[in-house]
Amino acid sequence: MADVTPALIAKLREMTNAGMMDCKKALTESKGDLPAAVDVLRKRGMATAAKKALREAREGIIVHHILPGSRAGVLVEVNCETDFVAKNDSFRAFCENIARLLANDPKTDIEALRVEQVAKTGENIRIARHQRLDVSGNGIVAAYIHTGSKIGVLLEVGAGTQATVDNEEFKQLVRDITLQIAAASPVAVSRESVDPAIIAKEREIGAEQVKNKPPQAIAKIVEGKLEKFFQTVCLLDQGFVKKNAEITVREHVAAVAKQLGDEISVRRFLRFQVGEVVAA
Repeated sequence: MADVTPALIAKLREMTNAGMMDCKKALTESKGDLPAAVDVLRKRGMATAAKKALREAREGIIVHHILPGSRAGVLVEVNCETDFVAKNDSFRAFCENIARLLANDPKTDIEALRVEQVAKTGENIRIARHQRLDVSGNGIVAAYIHTGSKIGVLLEVGAGTQATVDNEEFKQLVRDITLQIAAASPVAVSRESVDPAIIAKEREIGAEQVKNKPPQAIAKIVEGKLEKFFQTVCLLDQGFVKKNAEITVREHVAAVAKQLGDEISVRRFLRFQVGEVVAA
């Protein structure tokens, strides 16, 4: 059993935006189990879906490198201790070099470079994480780094033919989707790719929230809540930001595919934000 400390209460508040006393009661009830406390608050209607990550007090930037031909790329988070160093041109050049090396060879030993950078900056430098995407078949890997380099996106989009991949309309679609991911923070491409355990938990929480309703109404209400959940966390079900959410991303992709006379599929994406610790 974890102690219900002020720091733990603060973390729960950050995840849920619930009141301090509500967070304290939920943590006490869950014996200090943070994920369980989130569920307690959600079942009581005191919180929406928890943020997928907690913020830690650390600085750094997100960088990327796309290999020639745009068939592979990496996304990298590099941490430092202060924002002053994060904004330093030398530190940024170091990070971009790390991304380039990892893109060309994921097994590259970068420890010596990291140690050298520690000596230069006088701060602890950490390669927090890096992931790679490779195209399968016809398609493209693209990246977007948001202003300030605190958010980065890596995306794979496939097509039926190479002619489509070379088309400027297709390339613009891919760019627009990277912006969508950065702005709307989805956690899955589609509802089919959401972990069934997560869906089951959403059903349980939804049912608990309306448990005093007539039994015949509960199923319909829960399905409505689940639909809103998918529209929030699934990329293809989100309102397309560039069109003011008047259509979904899925509908926009379908429209471009029809225009090009081909099939287009959003396959995978990564979204990194500096300092996040992805919940298990």
